[in-house]
Amino acid sequence: MSVQFLTVTEDEGEQRLDKWLRRRFPHLTQGAVEKLCRTGQLRVDKGRVKASDRVAPGMVVRVPPLPAEGPPPEARPAGISAADAKMIQAAVLYKDEHLIVLNKPAGLPSQGGSGQGERHVDALAEALKFGYKDKPKLVHRLDKDTSGVLLLARTDRVARALSEALRHRAARKIYWAVVAGVPHPRQGSIKFALEKAPGRGRGGEGEKMLCVHPAKMAEHPEAKRAHTDYFTLWFLGSRLSWMALEPVTGRTHQLRAHMAEIGHPILGDGKYGGSQSENLGDGWGAGTGGELSKKLHLHARSLTIEHPILKKQMTFTAPLPEHMARTWKLLDWKEDDVPADPFEVIR
Repeated sequence: MSVQFLTVTEDEGEQRLDKWLRRRFPHLTQGAVEKLCRTGQLRVDKGRVKASDRVAPGMVVRVPPLPAEGPPPEARPAGISAADAKMIQAAVLYKDEHLIVLNKPAGLPSQGGSGQGERHVDALAEALKFGYKDKPKLVHRLDKDTSGVLLLARTDRVARALSEALRHRAARKIYWAVVAGVPHPRQGSIKFALEKAPGRGRGGEGEKMLCVHPAKMAEHPEAKRAHTDYFTLWFLGSRLSWMALEPVTGRTHQLRAHMAEIGHPILGDGKYGGSQSENLGDGWGAGTGGELSKKLHLHARSLTIEHPILKKQMTFTAPLPEHMARTWKLLDWKEDDVPADPFEVIR
């Protein structure tokens, strides 16, 4: 095989270089990809890259001659257990011949990657064909520990249309979260930019995002602008608040990093400081004890978007995951007691 120059397509969207390459060449190992980067054989837009760098539509990837392929991917068994197939099918909130909407379970990654293993939505989508030849394609992602509304497209045409709508913010996402303390003011906007923290580690430290004040953007060329609107729906004394969060932009860990930056980390978020639910001192966790789940309390509650084929506005709403439903019951919070879209009220 000779050197190839491959262009990242709109369908493929923005993603890590190693993931993009292994989808194109499934027989390549992660080690082989990293070696190609390290030796400078693999280049993007003529520049040297790391396996973790991101590629976007329009970028040109130089791929050197590769070793011969093994058996084609379709010859390998999907390896999905009956229990997993049943679980992912039960997560379907809506489906038609164009798209599928899931209520992604907390703890299930959207895609494979470093430390994620082979059990993720993208792999389990083989069980969501429902008579179609190809499995549905992920249009966007949720963090592993975030539950809620997740879109999949059943055709390339629909994938392109949905990706375009999300990229141009023609979709509205509302998340529910439980956070430490009570924000003041009770509603507002957070506009700290985000940049990746330096370093790597087994616990994913290298994926942590740091907040940068908008006035200091010039000092942080790698930082990307980020904007979150928030609304306090209910609160328990000064300890905990039930929040509606709307990410106006869609950066990695945006909601988690933004809420922590203003001093109100999301309950159960060890990475950004919301893991102290059993603090017995004077901290925010005092009085909550061990009855509240230590799992992340962040849920993609609803998504409103125009159906790319039917051309009508549709809103998909996901019920709370089990651990958050238990928290709501313990705190005597009722889902129907708050507006479905509090941001519409204040606009």
